[in-house]
Amino acid sequence: MTGPGGNISRMGLFTVADARAELARLRPVLDELVRVRADAAELAASLRPGGRDTDLGGLPEWKAAQARLDDLMTTVQRTGAELKGFAPLLVDFPAELDGVDVLLCWLEGDRELSWYHRTDLGFAGRRPLS
Repeated sequence: MTGPGGNISRMGLFTVADARAELARLRPVLDELVRVRADAAELAASLRPGGRDTDLGGLPEWKAAQARLDDLMTTVQRTGAELKGFAPLLVDFPAELDGVDVLLCWLEGDRELSWYHRTDLGFAGRRPLS
């Protein structure tokens, strides 16, 4: 079965190469997500009592930012990747390594996809890809 991006192999699993290619395609989306997340946080703070004014706008702009964040998160998830964290961004790609179910793991700030963890261990079991 192939996903919308054409990169998901049989049974919805990514190869390391396909996950890296999908991450490269997603980078503009992830970069925008980080930018809009920051704008939304600043707008939310400005809307609180005693909040600082911002030149980003007000309530309508905050609502628009929230809607855009939803769209961007949906774009990520449609690839078959799993958005596991929002601040910082954490994106997992379901895969199999040596017969073991794993998640290829990208964390905001990582230069490339170079980590994985077993599905039953989560982030605490994160290891570098060899």
